[in-house]
Amino acid sequence: MQKYVNTLQPQLSGEFYADETEIDREKNKNDIFWCSVDWQTRYINATLYSPNEQNMIDGIEFMKRIKESKTIPKYIQTDALGLYPQAFKTVFYSNKGKREEQPKHLINNFQKTRTHNVRIETVFMKIKDRVNDFRGLKALWSAPILLAGIVLQHNYIEAHTTTGVVPCELANLKMELGQNRWLGLIKMASN
Repeated sequence: MQKYVNTLQPQLSGEFYADETEIDREKNKNDIFWCSVDWQTRYINATLYSPNEQNMIDGIEFMKRIKESKTIPKYIQTDALGLYPQAFKTVFYSNKGKREEQPKHLINNFQKTRTHNVRIETVFMKIKDRVNDFRGLKALWSAPILLAGIVLQHNYIEAHTTTGVVPCELANLKMELGQNRWLGLIKMASN
């Protein structure tokens, strides 16, 4: 199904909220799940699963995935993790074109604002609840697959609790998936 949904063209606002969180995989071992959400649609437009601690290489790869997600961002808001500004500049800044036409990087520094990047944190709470249902992710080979399934469920199966609409529908992906949305998505992907 992932190959199929990668061919779809969601219409996103370009107002992206990006962050990373630790995911339980095994005792005393947490992996990092990087995630970007379009705020208007709540559609998860880019992810990266990594067994490494936060690092610049993964930060740059994550920003590349956001850039490749078919919608050039108006802005990407992150928390104040030190690697985000350099990773953002490496991927998005160019000497070509006008600076004001290039995507903006907004930083929400909790130490200064006393507010969390709540727009992405609610997505992480939902993802972590699903991972807790599995009692953590057991193997490195299966962890990214399971998280891809959770992202599919978020984008195409369940209505968002705030909007009451499935994110793919807010992104103008009108899909007739029927009563059993998983089965409908499987059928569409296999055609």
